[in-house]
Amino acid sequence: MKYWPVPDSYSRIIEAFGSQGAFWEDRGDRYHCGVDIYAREGSDVSSIEGGKVVDIGIFTSKDKVSYWNTTSYILIKNGNGLSSKYAELGDVVVNVGESVKPGQLIGNVGLVLNSDEITQNSPFYIQKLKKKGNQSMLHFELYRGIPAETANYLAGNWFGKTKPENLLDPTDYLRSLLDEGML
Repeated sequence: MKYWPVPDSYSRIIEAFGSQGAFWEDRGDRYHCGVDIYAREGSDVSSIEGGKVVDIGIFTSKDKVSYWNTTSYILIKNGNGLSSKYAELGDVVVNVGESVKPGQLIGNVGLVLNSDEITQNSPFYIQKLKKKGNQSMLHFELYRGIPAETANYLAGNWFGKTKPENLLDPTDYLRSLLDEGML
């Protein structure tokens, strides 16, 4: 059995390619590496399937970009050779090396954007998120194997024209959860 990662998300509809928050959305100078699932700050985030926590760290921080709040990520190596990155978390309740079960609570949705710091000079997609009231979300990425650290990647954004080979579009993976009757 697999589980929807944010049981209390505003929607279980995955945005179409090219939409805001969709995989590989063109943001002008960068591409979006995952799918955003919007939810209230503090909403539970569950592991979609079982696996092992291989990394936890800081995902966004106002030290990197002024309109960001500090959020965290969890990287889980699934049993199927894929790795899932759950990001923009306000807190994490698992540890590196821990095995997780499908549906297990792993963290909570964080407030990634600081509305007071978003101005007319901020990127347009950030201004749109503020206008829609979508400052809190789970950012979900899917990889074949474990992603390598690179200077082209910053907090779910890829600064390059060619998609990394092991970065997968999580759209069909997430949509399949609905087809499988996930919880």
